[in-house]
Amino acid sequence: MVDTGTGTVTAELRGRVAVVTVNRPEVRNALNFGVLDGIEAALDAFERREDVGAVVFTGAGEKSFVAGADISQLVGYTLRDGLRARMQRLYDRVQDLELPTIAAVNGFALGGGNELAMSCDIRIAAGNARFGLPETNLGILPGAGGTQRLSRLVGLGRAQEMILTGRIIDAEEALRIGLVTSVVPAEELMGAALATAETILAKGPLAVRLAKLVVRNGAETDQRTGLLLERLAQSLLYASDEKAEGASAFLEKRPARFREQD
Repeated sequence: MVDTGTGTVTAELRGRVAVVTVNRPEVRNALNFGVLDGIEAALDAFERREDVGAVVFTGAGEKSFVAGADISQLVGYTLRDGLRARMQRLYDRVQDLELPTIAAVNGFALGGGNELAMSCDIRIAAGNARFGLPETNLGILPGAGGTQRLSRLVGLGRAQEMILTGRIIDAEEALRIGLVTSVVPAEELMGAALATAETILAKGPLAVRLAKLVVRNGAETDQRTGLLLERLAQSLLYASDEKAEGASAFLEKRPARFREQD
């Protein structure tokens, strides 16, 4: 177990997979300053460790991944808090991690919880998961990346409908529109997330990190620039020991042993 400095977030290493759990089940894992501090501390602990190859985010209990912000703190937010955009900057950090990230979504993922899930590379939902950005009910908007990430995942029209109405959707609809990548029974959720992480860890680690970088950044620019990023990244990999090992293993009909797996 890694000390995050707060009981509101737990962090542990399962093999080479870091599991970060929002731990406020009594309030549906609502986000408060302590949770943000805990996630920051977990990222600080895991980001530079060579024995960590992927990160899974989840919520304690069966009812909620993260059911949004703690309204008791939201009441006191001011113009300055909006400009600081602490949660937005934290989720940008999650999105920009070199490590692959997986959201294992159990129960409600609303507001900032949905935004945390959307900042991850892969989203796996339990059958009881529910997703929404209902901030307009509170007289605010999704301010931790939701106005930007949702449309990139599900398209502009669906994003506008969900944000403007605050409608909450179930896991099957989330899968159908592309908000999540798979839906599994609740009791299989963590196993599915860890299995996905282990599948990624069996690949070339540099290839995985560069692929993530190129896909993410290419999506934010025009195709020509994205193809240039792809070409440069591939050139680096062609010159790497990792490519040599992967190709040799394939020809020799044996599992590849990449350096970070030793």
